[in-house]
Amino acid sequence: MQAPLKIDNRTARWLWLASQGLSDTPTGALDVYGTILKLGMVQLDTIQVVARAHHHILWSRNQNYRENMLNPLLAKERVIFEHFTHDASVLPMAFLPAWQRQFRRMEVTARRWHGDLADDPYLEDVKARIRKEGALSTHEFDTKIEGEKQMWSRPPHKKALDYMWMTGQLATCFRDGFTKYYNLPERVFPEDLRNRSLTETEELDFLMRDAIDRIAVGTQGEIQKFWDTTSAKETKAWLDTANLVPVEVQNADGSITAAFGAPDIEARLEALTAPTSRLRILNPFDPAVRDRNRLERLFGFNYRNEMFVPAAKRVWGYYVFPILEGDRFVGRIEAKADRKAATLNVINFWPEPGVTWGKARHAKLEAELDRLGRFVGCQRLVWQH
Repeated sequence: MQAPLKIDNRTARWLWLASQGLSDTPTGALDVYGTILKLGMVQLDTIQVVARAHHHILWSRNQNYRENMLNPLLAKERVIFEHFTHDASVLPMAFLPAWQRQFRRMEVTARRWHGDLADDPYLEDVKARIRKEGALSTHEFDTKIEGEKQMWSRPPHKKALDYMWMTGQLATCFRDGFTKYYNLPERVFPEDLRNRSLTETEELDFLMRDAIDRIAVGTQGEIQKFWDTTSAKETKAWLDTANLVPVEVQNADGSITAAFGAPDIEARLEALTAPTSRLRILNPFDPAVRDRNRLERLFGFNYRNEMFVPAAKRVWGYYVFPILEGDRFVGRIEAKADRKAATLNVINFWPEPGVTWGKARHAKLEAELDRLGRFVGCQRLVWQH
């Protein structure tokens, strides 16, 4: 057996930030599709405390990005599509042939959420309307919730649209603001990709190799969790024959984790350089911090998303942004944009224990807050705490 490649903690941090597009200064030529392709996916989210997650994530990689640059890739160029990974996300259209696997797998989730609608004639009625009228949003339907209204209750048209979107029978055609318009897959997905057929083994191999390619180094669980398209048994069976490089990664606390490296891991390590010292305010849904266990293991940064925690039980706040500087997280900040008043309000700020916040670091934070504010049309910065 090949002896494990040993990776010290600092190198592991650099490797992770490089794989997440956070190693270089976020300036220069902008390639929005290239960024999505590098990340593999960008999570979509409705919450707009400062900027919606997908816009903030892309801006963090290149601050020349603007909020009107994403939809054309979906609506006109058709180089990305929307579907469910761990959550609703945009993905490169090139993944579509392998993604048929996820369309099939999501039938189980769709039935659990919306009931078994597979043979419901209403689905055909909805598709017939879309076939005749073109792309439609939920606003073009007027069915009502049946029975007692509960928190997660949905009217029949919303259940039908989401069920068919999850199972690949409909596709997101474009968005107007954050309103999603649905259309038939043959009107959205390029014909060559829609008709390209892979075996289940080929689908699995494509997705697993793309996962390890994008995280560089990962445990079985981390590789499985990346797309959330496989079971633990499937992931292990794939790893048994994938010929990945065995590695041992030093964690922030000095412990060692056995993992797997991408086939070109040695070349990546040789080309690795220190990440920029630029201070960045990351989104809570940023892929670099999404796996909270991995984040704490590599960086010693304990971060949890508390927006769904009752206010009285929150340790930090509703929507708290991690602050990254170089290869470590140096604090967290709660901010909210008032776009009408063109003001970015800082509600609270917490330095990380052991991190000294002198004038220089505070100046870097102010500069980044100013850049973030200008991104969302806020010219004024107000510290409220």
